[in-house]
Amino acid sequence: MSSASEQRPRPFRLGLTGGIGSGKSTVAQMLADLGAAVIDADALSRASTAAGGAAIPAILEAFGAQALDPSGAMNRAFIRELAFADPAAKAKLEAIIHPIVRSQAELALAEAAAKGQWVVQDVPLLVESGRWRGALSAVLVIDCEEATQMARVQARSGLTAAQVRGIMASQASRAQRLAAADHVIYNEGLSLQALATEVQQLVSALGFHQDAARQGL
Repeated sequence: MSSASEQRPRPFRLGLTGGIGSGKSTVAQMLADLGAAVIDADALSRASTAAGGAAIPAILEAFGAQALDPSGAMNRAFIRELAFADPAAKAKLEAIIHPIVRSQAELALAEAAAKGQWVVQDVPLLVESGRWRGALSAVLVIDCEEATQMARVQARSGLTAAQVRGIMASQASRAQRLAAADHVIYNEGLSLQALATEVQQLVSALGFHQDAARQGL
């Protein structure tokens, strides 16, 4: 006989993505405020490489003591340079971190299912990875003009235009993201209130609202 947990349906999973500076993180918070369980792949990755994180022993073994900073966290500057210079090192790092992130995301999904919540999986490289689409119920892309991305990122980070262009070039193009989208929010010239209204309208169209966050589709 199957247990109750085995019989419980998996929650609706909305994949959320967008280029740097698109406003994706702002939308993720708005969705959380409307009752979604937001699973942030970047946050899980950062936690795994923080001091005491699950990936630290394997990173130390694979790359040596120079791969850690004085606090015991991953030395991001060292690893960034290494991964940029050596694709094999980048693949080795991903082979360490990605299974940990997947495992922790699955735990978060199980918790959401137990609570009857719907899920937003915030995945910056959703389109680039090629492996997420089949696991998701739908994909939401936060879109804006590339010039707007440049301006937003420079204003908040102090990066040069060349540095921002380099980051954007490493991500999927707007056309590739839009081609993968089931839903798009065009975050161009919107106030926070107007953006929140767009998000609320999408959530309502999907069949969710704040007072029914524990109901599925």
